[in-house]
Amino acid sequence: MNPKIDNYLAEGCGRCPLGGTPNCKVHNWQKELKKLRMIVLECGLTEELKWGAPCYTFKHSNVAMVAALKESCVISFFKGALLNDTEGILDKPGENTQADRVIRFTDVRQIIEMEHALKAYIYEAIEVEKAGLKVNFKKDPGPMPEELEIALNENPDLKAAFEALTPGRQRGYILHFSQPKQSKTRVSRIEKCIPQILAGKGLYDDKYC
Repeated sequence: MNPKIDNYLAEGCGRCPLGGTPNCKVHNWQKELKKLRMIVLECGLTEELKWGAPCYTFKHSNVAMVAALKESCVISFFKGALLNDTEGILDKPGENTQADRVIRFTDVRQIIEMEHALKAYIYEAIEVEKAGLKVNFKKDPGPMPEELEIALNENPDLKAAFEALTPGRQRGYILHFSQPKQSKTRVSRIEKCIPQILAGKGLYDDKYC
């Protein structure tokens, strides 16, 4: 058990102003997070703190994370798209997510009832790593909206940060920015996301605060 995770459970992830306060989402899911933690550790993964949340690795490769959201807590699998999902319980964390899959919980009793199945998913995720399997990402993020091209050309730091994102994160932003029909709405979306892009985060990363 990593003491950094003990601090996470006590104080929160620290990625938003609510960290260390009673309003931090981590405090809403204490029983659930602790139970998920024990289940994952019993499967033999190494416990680390990454992106402000508990991350579980196999030979330094990321396998799963446990995190608190506003409406639920989750266990997420980095290569969940490669799992068989025999129970039909894996969800995409975002509409355009390619690799990650999550299982959501709103009560510790759900976790207790699903413990056997959860361990099966974790063991399968470990086997995926042992086999060296890779998710076949769609490399083309799609046509970039003109408003984003202008913003990147006007701000070299933003351009460098955007190009440093993974293809999946780039694609998520491009799709998000392209959805509105009106240019001013697209510009507004881009402006709201600039701090997150400069921080090296994907569109949905802060959902795991």
